[in-house]
Amino acid sequence: MIKVLIADDHAIVRSGLKQILAEIADITVAGEATNGRETLEKVQKQHWDVLVLDITMPGRSGLEILKDIKNLKPELPVLVLSMHAEEQFATRTLKAGAAGYLNKESAPEELVKAIRKVCAGGKYVSATQAERMVGELTGGADKLPHELLSDREYEILCLIASGKTPTQIAGELSLSVKTVSTYRARILEKMNLTTNAQLTHYAIKGGLVE
Repeated sequence: MIKVLIADDHAIVRSGLKQILAEIADITVAGEATNGRETLEKVQKQHWDVLVLDITMPGRSGLEILKDIKNLKPELPVLVLSMHAEEQFATRTLKAGAAGYLNKESAPEELVKAIRKVCAGGKYVSATQAERMVGELTGGADKLPHELLSDREYEILCLIASGKTPTQIAGELSLSVKTVSTYRARILEKMNLTTNAQLTHYAIKGGLVE
């Protein structure tokens, strides 16, 4: 039996995942966490076969939490389940130690397949993302401007480009509006841009947002 811990701050998402996995004989949802702190506590105190982790939770970013988890329990397979499209975060999460990446809009059978695969020691991304990652590896060493950003800066870039206001972003990530503005200034500087419009254009052109 594969013991799964689900870490997501939305009760509806956790409930939906439990409902999907309740039908599967060899998988059981043995625990839930609603934020990063709770996730780390549960990972430390109990044994899990797979952690299904949302990348966007209040407070510290999911990528930071992922790195902490890999330090605590390097052998624990982490499947990142996110509302963000694969091209936005899949490469970053795998580099941070995730065993797989799945968009929340994926079909239920994809979730089951992904959990089984990472539990068995494999890596899981969609076929499209696998091709994209191979292209990135063989496409030369020059980094694109957005690849120079930290994980948190990249997350905020995607949210700004999605049309979110600083107040909305601050609420979503449990940050102050001033902190979001500081991140925005840093992002523009690193990417050699001056306005949100330029940033949004870059993100759309590069397929970072839909």
